[in-house]
Amino acid sequence: MDTGTHFIMGIGLFGLAHLDPVVAADPHTASTILFATVVGSQLPDLDSLYRLKGNSAYIRNHRGWTHSFPMILVWPTLLTFILSYFFPEANLLHTWLWGLLAVFIHVFIDLFNAYGTQALKPINNRWISWNVINIFDPFIFMIHVIGIALWVSALYPPGLIFLSVYLVLIIYVAWRTFVHYSKLRWLKQQVKKTGKYTLIPTARWNNWKIILELEETVLMGEIHEQTINWTGQLSKKDLTHPAAIHSKQAEAIKAFLSFTSYGFPKVFQRPYGYEVRWYDVRYHYKKRFPFVAVALLDENFQPIDSYVGWQSDERIDKKVHHMLS
Repeated sequence: MDTGTHFIMGIGLFGLAHLDPVVAADPHTASTILFATVVGSQLPDLDSLYRLKGNSAYIRNHRGWTHSFPMILVWPTLLTFILSYFFPEANLLHTWLWGLLAVFIHVFIDLFNAYGTQALKPINNRWISWNVINIFDPFIFMIHVIGIALWVSALYPPGLIFLSVYLVLIIYVAWRTFVHYSKLRWLKQQVKKTGKYTLIPTARWNNWKIILELEETVLMGEIHEQTINWTGQLSKKDLTHPAAIHSKQAEAIKAFLSFTSYGFPKVFQRPYGYEVRWYDVRYHYKKRFPFVAVALLDENFQPIDSYVGWQSDERIDKKVHHMLS
């Protein structure tokens, strides 16, 4: 999920923590658990610091080891250790448990969007993305806003408010999961083509993105209500082009392919050799591919330079010109 949603869920978990008798009876522990839930809800995204090392490092590491199952235990332990210096009178066991819940929910809810996580590291490096809810889900955000508003109004106790919020959240995610698989089954019945189907949620409940990987092409489209609209396609023929194969030696392409299994190349012959653009078809929008990795190779297929990131076609052209200069 996005940073704002994780933050507001941390506040919601602090409200839920008021059901804990230790929290209700001990203001020192209550203060500590506020930090444990709010900070704990953000800790797995500390990998954003990799941006300082460049796009390749960020893409290779974002939602990787910081979201792995060993770190679900490490993050609350480290956080509790730090908080013990500032709140020595607090109950550390309950601080750790609520911090653990905050970190776990962060990692778990991230599995439900298209970006996914490498939650099984170090046992398995594959990306897990269940494509059930959008990376920003207005409903999840709003039920937390409503819960906080009720809390501030003092009409109901916070524990009861957020117990209700999270029961609704569980039902909502279960419903979205059911809708996803029902819509996927309906799509296959409508299209009647043999291939790999992927449905990706949007911020609107009745709108979904479609990826259909056939033997020779990849089709991109959308579902609006009950209408299927194909918006683009990409040939798979360049997957076997020597330039595309050799481009995988470039650091940016390695990072790109470590992140996505929906990457497909397009090879352009240039005066200096070859330009290979790898597109992540999950983010196809208005006939454009905003998430792209580019490798420049000489006539012997040796990498000259490479880049990965979110850019428009025009900015990518400028980036390529800059790399060549």
